[in-house]
Amino acid sequence: MRTGSSGAEWLRARTVWAAHPGALGTFNGMAAPATSVTEPARAERATGADDYGAQGPDEWLDIDWNRHQRWVELPDGPVNVIERGEGPPLLLVHGHSGRWANWLPTIPALSRTHRVVAPDLPGFGNSPKPRGPITIENYGRTLDALMERLDIASAPVVGNSMGGFAAAELAIKAPQRVERLVLVSAAGLATKYLGRSTEFFRRRSYIAFARVVNVYAAIPDARAETLVRRPRLRRRVLDVVVRHPERLSGPMCFELMRGSGKPAALDATDAIMDYDFRDRVSEIDCPTLIVWGRDDRVVSVESAEEYHRAIDRSRVVVFDETGHVPMVERPARFNTVLEKFLAESSE
Repeated sequence: MRTGSSGAEWLRARTVWAAHPGALGTFNGMAAPATSVTEPARAERATGADDYGAQGPDEWLDIDWNRHQRWVELPDGPVNVIERGEGPPLLLVHGHSGRWANWLPTIPALSRTHRVVAPDLPGFGNSPKPRGPITIENYGRTLDALMERLDIASAPVVGNSMGGFAAAELAIKAPQRVERLVLVSAAGLATKYLGRSTEFFRRRSYIAFARVVNVYAAIPDARAETLVRRPRLRRRVLDVVVRHPERLSGPMCFELMRGSGKPAALDATDAIMDYDFRDRVSEIDCPTLIVWGRDDRVVSVESAEEYHRAIDRSRVVVFDETGHVPMVERPARFNTVLEKFLAESSE
């Protein structure tokens, strides 16, 4: 019988960081309104990244996550799921080398009004690799099956990076499931990732290198704790993903690092590079919010406009001085934008 490890992990993490309060490194400031990709944030450029990171203590550290963890058996294998709150359902989908914990700044806020469901995709986080092949289509089917298993007929779906790719796939293949779609720095339409062409990621030399690297990519918890206590080391490890690693709290950086080196990493990279749904994106017919960081080094902000052009009922919000995980980097602003978008469905 499987037992959830999430609660124990968070209790241990809380103990670690309570013992090192200087490592939290939160940055206080006022939240500013989000801006569209075509309307530069003049005020933000004048005042700097003043709402970056948590605006106070990390609320999620005070939550007993074990109470909200469960295993859900799906046709392709078990999936680790966090579920918190009551009300209309809301599905959050992490990206490549991520886990449900990428939504830590989002879940406490949104679970006040929603039943928030955040899975570890098969092969990431605590979820084992699926029985079948890892593809974007199958990840879309996983989301469909999860909603069916949890008696969720339809819901807003929020996906970051590869999770946005899978969420968009779900909106195309099972449109009845997706009431509203939120694409957060979503993969799928980019011709370059990390500044490299998709062709580069298909080369045999890269694949051989990646297989070796992936074996050693997982950062042991003890090493991660050392890295995040030192702002300069945080930047070296996380600067590809976030714009200002040294301005995020130590615990949040710790949890970001723990998504690396999982069994599905290489196959998921291939899945992103090999699947092309460009000619079907225009079939997405639900209201769609596209959120991006202007300084995203993983999936360039140009993809935000590509999605916007392809999806009729879409709008774009871009945060300046922000990287690939806006929900982590500017949680107060992201949550406000998301809550307003979700509220529109009831108007």
